[in-house]
Amino acid sequence: MAKVVFVHGVGKQYLSEDSLARDLVPELRGGVRLARAPVPEPEDVAIAFYGDLFRPRGGRAGPSESFDASDVESDEEYALLMEWWAKAARTDPGVPAPDESGGRGPAVRAGSQLMRLQLVRAALDALTGAQFLTGILDRVLISDLKQLVGYLTDDDIRERAKARLAARITPETRVVVAHSLGSVVAYETLCDETLNTGRDVHMLVTLGSPLGMRGLVLPRLRPEPAAGGLARWPRALRRWTNIADATDIVAVVRELRPAFGSRVTDVTVHNGSHMHEATRYLTAVETGRAIAAGLSGAVPDAAERQDAERQDAERQNAERQDAEPVPADGGSAG
Repeated sequence: MAKVVFVHGVGKQYLSEDSLARDLVPELRGGVRLARAPVPEPEDVAIAFYGDLFRPRGGRAGPSESFDASDVESDEEYALLMEWWAKAARTDPGVPAPDESGGRGPAVRAGSQLMRLQLVRAALDALTGAQFLTGILDRVLISDLKQLVGYLTDDDIRERAKARLAARITPETRVVVAHSLGSVVAYETLCDETLNTGRDVHMLVTLGSPLGMRGLVLPRLRPEPAAGGLARWPRALRRWTNIADATDIVAVVRELRPAFGSRVTDVTVHNGSHMHEATRYLTAVETGRAIAAGLSGAVPDAAERQDAERQDAERQNAERQDAEPVPADGGSAG
């Protein structure tokens, strides 16, 4: 039974569990070796594969073969593309910033379809010209954003992806490593108590995660964040290390601790020109250390976990009270 389970991200619809294992398991083990920690055996690492859920069915090539700007259709897809563009502009001086007057969110709607199409085209041109996205085609970017939005809006894909991961997590599993969209799958799976009877995952390691996006991702998580804005903590999980490259446009919000609580440790790494690539994340010594910590049991005991839960609850209550309106006369709201 696997001690470490890896969950992949978007764009793997034409690969397989075996091809991912061939490419990623050695890199994961290499990262742990760089951390000077005991290296898990290959058989101790499993891949949770769900990429085929996004593969077009039938004998003819699917639409992902020919995506263009006109295929960015929903408000969610448009908003995500604009977030990526804004993030790229903040981290790459060569990328022009989006038009603050109308190009940042879903405000440009059906009544301005031509303007919206022009902004999508401008976003794609800006992104494919970015230093760290050189050689990436429009259709690949569009396919990737459609997969992220698709997971959040398609219940069938969502439940099947979670079931794939849950089947890989056993009572012996101590670490879940999740890249990109896989971090959303991992979080929701660990939160789903119907899928986690008897599980005790010591460490979740998220790589290039979009979980912190308050406009698109956080409100659509299952379970939804609590009234105070703090997302739920998975009962099957002890500790969480979130790792992001400063230029990773998918990890629009690099720090997850504010949204998910004090048991999250946020770490920044440098992946070079391939800022979102899973192999670059896995070979970072910081990733190796986080995996090693989970395997060694260097995680909070029950008392520490209860204290962290108390702190999170107190912060959530304080946020809720701050958000409550104050009566104009200064008297009691009741």
